[in-house]
Amino acid sequence: MSKRKIAIIGLGKISLDQHVPVIAASEAFELAAVVSTRGLSSGGVPSFKSPAELYKALPEVGIVAVNTPPGARHAIAREALERGKDVLLEKPPATTLSELVDLEAVARVHDRVLFATWHSIFNPAVEEARELIAKAGLRHLAIEWREDVRKWHPGQDWVWEPGGFGVFDPGINALSIFARILPFTPLVKSAELTYPANRQTPIAAKVAFAAPTGNVALSADFDWREQGDEKWHMTLTLGDGRRARLFKGGAALSVEDQAVVDVKMEEYQRIYRRFAELLDRRQSDVEAMPLRLVADAMLIGARRTTDAFNW
Repeated sequence: MSKRKIAIIGLGKISLDQHVPVIAASEAFELAAVVSTRGLSSGGVPSFKSPAELYKALPEVGIVAVNTPPGARHAIAREALERGKDVLLEKPPATTLSELVDLEAVARVHDRVLFATWHSIFNPAVEEARELIAKAGLRHLAIEWREDVRKWHPGQDWVWEPGGFGVFDPGINALSIFARILPFTPLVKSAELTYPANRQTPIAAKVAFAAPTGNVALSADFDWREQGDEKWHMTLTLGDGRRARLFKGGAALSVEDQAVVDVKMEEYQRIYRRFAELLDRRQSDVEAMPLRLVADAMLIGARRTTDAFNW
């Protein structure tokens, strides 16, 4: 079977680190073009300054991956769907819930496939944790997602602007796992959001959740001021009293300090395999829960102010 031609819109860090090499190694996709407002290219394929230029020059390319900063994604994805393109969206898929609902509606009207990706859930350890909780129940879960913003978003001022998500940009990865493994819809009960004095988005957040029924302790601690190694993990107490740990961003799981899953991260390889399946079925996959949890935390969160942040 011939490979599907795909174009990448937005040639930033995540595209260069993940999408480009994964597509290059894929049996299902072939990189046909990129769109970069900075005029960048990769892999020797044509580069265009705007999606409109791409669509005019290469109308046969029917699939795009939208990897721009979140604030631009809605308009770009909407245009692509209206032009008859199938669309893969980097996370978060939109800056607001209304934007995401709109994209779902446009995809339906134009009979296009829309795939809102949450890369962290594409790890075997996540599915194993989900099955553990389904069988044994859950008493307690604590998320600790802490990293150094200077390492992971060096010089990227857009993360501090409205719509940039701040510490929820990595934190939403944890929330995507959280939403995937729980057998119920978590409710945001309280949040404390810490903003640098000179920035528009939070550098840290503490969030308390509750189950709709039952007594389950759920919490999250997100922080962009971590020094040293990243902390991307969750600790769990199962309903039968066993303790588990989901760590390495969802790539590893231990129960009672015994390794259950510990594999190499191949999230984006699995994302593109999933996308190929959706295209074969002509089926969309749009999960809004992680974005909804961030929105709820921002709606009810108490604001705190800390020292100014400068690169």
